Amino acid sequence: MMKLKKTYILNLILAIGCVLNISSCTQNSFEFVVLPDTQTYVEEFPKVYMKQMEWIANQNDRFSFVLHVGDVTQNNSEKEWAIAEAGFSLLNGKTPYNIALGNHDMGSGPGKFADTRNTVFANTFFPVKEYVQHSKTIATFPENTIDNSCAEYSIIGEKWLIFSLEFGPQNKTIEWANNLIEKHPNHKIIINTHAYMYNDNTLLDGEDWYLPQKYGVGKETGKNAVNDGGQLWNKLINPNKNTIMVFSGHVLGSGVGTLVSKNSHGNNVYQMLANYQKNVKGVEKGDSGYLRIIKVDKKAKIISVKTYSPWLDAYKKEPEHEFIFENVNI
Repeated sequence: MMKLKKTYILNLILAIGCVLNISSCTQNSFEFVVLPDTQTYVEEFPKVYMKQMEWIANQNDRFSFVLHVGDVTQNNSEKEWAIAEAGFSLLNGKTPYNIALGNHDMGSGPGKFADTRNTVFANTFFPVKEYVQHSKTIATFPENTIDNSCAEYSIIGEKWLIFSLEFGPQNKTIEWANNLIEKHPNHKIIINTHAYMYNDNTLLDGEDWYLPQKYGVGKETGKNAVNDGGQLWNKLINPNKNTIMVFSGHVLGSGVGTLVSKNSHGNNVYQMLANYQKNVKGVEKGDSGYLRIIKVDKKAKIISVKTYSPWLDAYKKEPEHEFIFENVNI
């Protein structure tokens, strides 16, 4: 009886310790949110956008982080960036977030999407010092900007690097990312960028629409030259053995795509396109507010994907919007 009592007390102490210091407990799974292009919401339906952010903020630490795949705004305007910042501010101190800048988040003025790599408004409304504080960022590029960022997380007994990369990542940006990965050889890698996959479940390259090379920033050469999905795979994703997932938006049509490819080390890389903005099939008006919920379960070896709208309080159940990757090695 005394032995049972001692065992109970010991287990109780361990349980209390686990609650007080979650990082000391073994966690087998975690969830995070992927925010597809919010440009339509910020421009025309700000209530939908704010509902998304309020819902995330009210999930009581459910999510480890939030990734925005880019095109935060439609017109790279001061008004739209103010709305974007107001939404993300709801997450401050609650859920870390990492933002990739899309072609609509840069340029010389409204309607001049990515004619130049002008990100003044993004960096004004998300000052790098504050962004680092709210995103667990350990490095940015160019320095003192949020144009490209790398965050570090410790989750499910693993260390992770999460890269949020600019529209059409430049050669010098890829070099920066590769150098960071080389310094963290045992970290798992997630790549978050705006233009990477096409809506036919292949990489965005070749003669596809929406290529970064077809925009003004795509005319640069040398270290400033942009890279499409195929080039990003060859230069950054394929060579690095620990790359697990890649997320992107940008492309219309069905707005979705899924691809599993083996990298040069024989490991699977899980790549996803999600875009629910205006003119995407099934959400033509673009006021739906759908986002992606990703769950990584290390013990079960699965990555599950759900598509949910806090605005509609509804899930998209079709196979291209709700699916599971099995036999995932993490």
